[in-house]
Amino acid sequence: MSFPARLLQHALLLTLLLTGVHSAAQKGVTTLGLQVKPVLPLEFFDPLTTMQREHLTGEVELTGGLAFGMSMRVGISDLFSLETGLGQITRRFDFRIVNDTSGYADGSQVRLVGYELPLAGLVYIRLGQYLWMNTALGGSFDFYASDVQRDVLEGRVYLFRRNWAQMAVIGNLGVEYRTPKSGIIYLGATFHRTFAPVALAELTYYGPNYFPYRMQAELQGTYLTVDLRYYFHEDPDRMKARRKK
Repeated sequence: MSFPARLLQHALLLTLLLTGVHSAAQKGVTTLGLQVKPVLPLEFFDPLTTMQREHLTGEVELTGGLAFGMSMRVGISDLFSLETGLGQITRRFDFRIVNDTSGYADGSQVRLVGYELPLAGLVYIRLGQYLWMNTALGGSFDFYASDVQRDVLEGRVYLFRRNWAQMAVIGNLGVEYRTPKSGIIYLGATFHRTFAPVALAELTYYGPNYFPYRMQAELQGTYLTVDLRYYFHEDPDRMKARRKK
């Protein structure tokens, strides 16, 4: 594992520990949660990237992925919070190389791992005694630890990361059930749009005498996720009592 990857994983663990301590010290102000977000490869976001040169065609397609990590809310008022966190996302791509003269066709799967540090403004709308709807808008700092490569018979895919860090815009919509004593259960969706391509995909076919024939295209990082979150219970009354003491 590369040094940036180890550094980011250590930062994720450290943030989880620190925010846990901060949350316990300021109950009623900060809420800590965990989240899992499967990636949806919708046609609307153009998940398929194609390449072509004489006698060769190639494809790289986003077929899914998974994001997970922690989420933290800092309450500004009853209806507005700041939301941040730290998470890891794995984008899963299928690739295929076809030579129309030799009859060669092969492919496999490759994964691109990144880390995200979002910051968004969150607005609440109350729907019932325990049911709330919320929407969030903001940005994200995205980090990519390293390039990735996958070899197949007579071919190879290589994903060159464009930058080790870049910006993205995020939008979120969801509903949550706030239990009296057992925390918050959340279901929603997040749209994540990068300002620039996340990687340059290079497909290589090795012809006679192992001579390489290469094709290249940029990969966009836009995706949509289904968000499943759980926020730990906070007791504002207990925090008020501590402040009075």
